[in-house]
Amino acid sequence: MERSSTTQPPGGEHSTGELVTMMSEQVSVLIRDELKLAQLEMTNKGKQMALGAGMFGASGLVALYGVGCLLACAIIAISGVVAAWLAALIVGAALLAVAGGAALLGQGHLRKAVPPVPGQAVADVKADVEEIRERAHR
Repeated sequence: MERSSTTQPPGGEHSTGELVTMMSEQVSVLIRDELKLAQLEMTNKGKQMALGAGMFGASGLVALYGVGCLLACAIIAISGVVAAWLAALIVGAALLAVAGGAALLGQGHLRKAVPPVPGQAVADVKADVEEIRERAHR
């Protein structure tokens, strides 16, 4: 994006004031563009997360019905050996034990999770800052 203030004067060099003004304009445009990129990136990630969560939820519901059928089968099979109420109690206790273990494992993984950040935008900003630093030292 070229602006009229970046054209070369007849002598070929810009004054310090013009250079500061140009730098200010360019940094401002750069920051706005990077913020737009970060917003776009996070919007796209949000859409993908929503779609994935919906599909995951639907599969969980179907799996719940399947597990219910398997549990009924297990209870009926065990009730051939012990009373039906005792078979249901055994299966229920086993399920609660598995659920408790899964909850503890899930809690540990959630503690290790990092918050989502717009990776590409952060990397671009770091590269821009490094470029500005290198040019400032010349």
